[in-house]
Amino acid sequence: MIHSILADKATRLYLILGGFFVANALIAEMIGVKLFQLETLLGMSKADFTLFGQPHLSFVLSVGVLPWPIVFIMTDVVNDYYGVRGVRFLTLLTTGLIAFAFVVMWFAIRMPAEQGWWIGSSAAQGVPDMQAAFTAIFGQGMNIILGSLTAFVVGQLVDAFVFRRIKRITGDRRIWLRATGSTLVSQLVDSVVVTYVAFWVLKDMSFPMATALVLTAYSYKLVVAVLSTPLVYLVHAGVERYLGAERAVAMRAAALRTHEAP
Repeated sequence: MIHSILADKATRLYLILGGFFVANALIAEMIGVKLFQLETLLGMSKADFTLFGQPHLSFVLSVGVLPWPIVFIMTDVVNDYYGVRGVRFLTLLTTGLIAFAFVVMWFAIRMPAEQGWWIGSSAAQGVPDMQAAFTAIFGQGMNIILGSLTAFVVGQLVDAFVFRRIKRITGDRRIWLRATGSTLVSQLVDSVVVTYVAFWVLKDMSFPMATALVLTAYSYKLVVAVLSTPLVYLVHAGVERYLGAERAVAMRAAALRTHEAP
């Protein structure tokens, strides 16, 4: 039976898209502890501006934002060919896997460290205590975990909802509008939820400071979402070539009927 399941191109495509979806979401959570300076990356002088009375702001972002465009592209493609139920399943599965990963890391951090060779094995690279480094990297605070998981679930559900609304209006046309439009709205929600939950609610950050961080992060995500629009068309072209035009049209039509169901 497994051979007949895997022989179906639509099933294999869902597994491929879902694999990229899950992998990039997990990677984003794992690497999100590191911050980077966007202006330095672009070879520009560090910005220095004021928002809501918060001085000396610049574009300091988590490297966790790097894989997220892929997650949202996968979300939109799955939505187009498999409907809201396909997105909802991947969202719940990924949320469970991220939570499971954090539990495993919690236990891994608390395993007694080998005090001989390993603990100082990277001293020459500037890491004198490997256990402290391991804890610092993988032991993200509960505020970050709760904030990021909440933002992920809410953001994905909003993305699917907005995508559904736009597709009801445009039908199978204007891929750019439903893909980029849903991403812009969901990224705003994601930025608001993760920042406010993780820092304003759980860490007593001032509301103006949290709001300033939301706007700087979202401005970056907005630009990336717009620039990623050609990639959506590229992925769609790859999907159509893989499935065949007739099968792809039939799947989009079925997904559209699912969107329109009460």
